[in-house]
Amino acid sequence: MQPDQHEIEFTVNGTHYRRMVESRMLLSDFLRHELGLAGTHVGCEHGVCGACTILLDGHPVRSCLMLAVQANGRALATVEGLASASGELHPVQQAMHAHHGLQCGYCTPGILMTMTAYLAEHPSPSEDEVREALSGNLCRCTGYQNIVDAMMDAAARMREAAP
Repeated sequence: MQPDQHEIEFTVNGTHYRRMVESRMLLSDFLRHELGLAGTHVGCEHGVCGACTILLDGHPVRSCLMLAVQANGRALATVEGLASASGELHPVQQAMHAHHGLQCGYCTPGILMTMTAYLAEHPSPSEDEVREALSGNLCRCTGYQNIVDAMMDAAARMREAAP
């Protein structure tokens, strides 16, 4: 083991990994370059845009602000893990598709991950609450209305699917 390398173990989308990682490697870079999970986008590299948002132990975090070594022993979820094993889209993905909630798609993975966590904790949000939850995710293409409409629909879909 080299002095600036650390062994880490974690799960990503339910798959267990054990890897050697450089001390200063960002989690976003590790996910994209070492694991090939390129759905985690890197936009601003300052944690402002939200494009790199993933779930860490069920909570949204900016992967461009975390070192990969900080993920040791944790459970991560990326946009690649939202759809079921059979390929059925998650309700937030279904709603984004149905309401044309994306244009170029660069911000979409971060929005999907942010809203998946938010809607799990807030199953009946108001439109204003959805807008507030989205405020940490920047989109340069849309006026956000279709995204808001999609998330309101996703909340309804998730409530209907709940036991």
